[in-house]
Amino acid sequence: MSRPRVPADSAAAEWPLLAGFIDFEQRLGKRAARRPFVSGFYEFVRFGMKQAWACLFGGLVVFLLIATYLFYPRDAALARYDFLFLSMLAIQFALILTRLETLDEAKVILIYHVVGTAMEIFKTSVGSWIYPESSFFRIGGVPLFTGFMYACIGSYLCRVWRLFDFRFSHHPPGWALIGVSLLIYANFFAHHYIADMRIGLFAIAGLLFARTWVYFKVWRVHRSMPLLLGLFLVAVFIWFSENIGTFTRTWLYPSQLQSWSMVSLAKLGSWFLLLIISYTLVTLVNRPQPFERT
Repeated sequence: MSRPRVPADSAAAEWPLLAGFIDFEQRLGKRAARRPFVSGFYEFVRFGMKQAWACLFGGLVVFLLIATYLFYPRDAALARYDFLFLSMLAIQFALILTRLETLDEAKVILIYHVVGTAMEIFKTSVGSWIYPESSFFRIGGVPLFTGFMYACIGSYLCRVWRLFDFRFSHHPPGWALIGVSLLIYANFFAHHYIADMRIGLFAIAGLLFARTWVYFKVWRVHRSMPLLLGLFLVAVFIWFSENIGTFTRTWLYPSQLQSWSMVSLAKLGSWFLLLIISYTLVTLVNRPQPFERT
């Protein structure tokens, strides 16, 4: 049996196990296509599997947060935060070495890593949240692993873009995305001293993406949805992950110092705005391509 054809820059070209999985998946798809009900169920499962694969970095990070909270020795010579930093650094290098992330994507993720760390340094300095444990690898009150949590978002967007072959209609121009992203980032700092402009930023984002649809290929044809809805759904999952982060006491908001409570829904809006910054950075590598009906 011949091996499936895969792109030369894909990890499947070097990983026999992954190439074998692709071959099996192709044969399974041919069988599923014979019956409409089975075909629909297969596409649903395929969607979930692709999403899980896109979440590889983020899923591993969430696993590390939970595992170290439950099992990491409190008296270990290496602090928990430092273990998280070294583990996430190793995962990032592994993704690059195995070609699961390209060098161009890694550069964008690094930029978001720096952008996120800079905001963390400021936010912890004004008391928005704290990291209650000690560590060696840190800047001020910010352990260095925190930048990787922002990198998870960039990694997911890069991977999901490739896996689902994104196409767009009525996509905003790059200069407009950069402009609104700069305003969003500035507001995260400025709202501590002047009026919070996030309502206006929501309105600008809504107008910018109002007509934008994303077309994504789960299996044989492209499906579609409003891009705003897609960004909101991703923000919801990030908010759930943040609740895991605070439950594991990896970081804490002032209201959680005495006992844990769910992160305020207002933070969902913050993550939505941050997601636009991440999305803008990813478009610098993955240029939005128009959807062409066949």
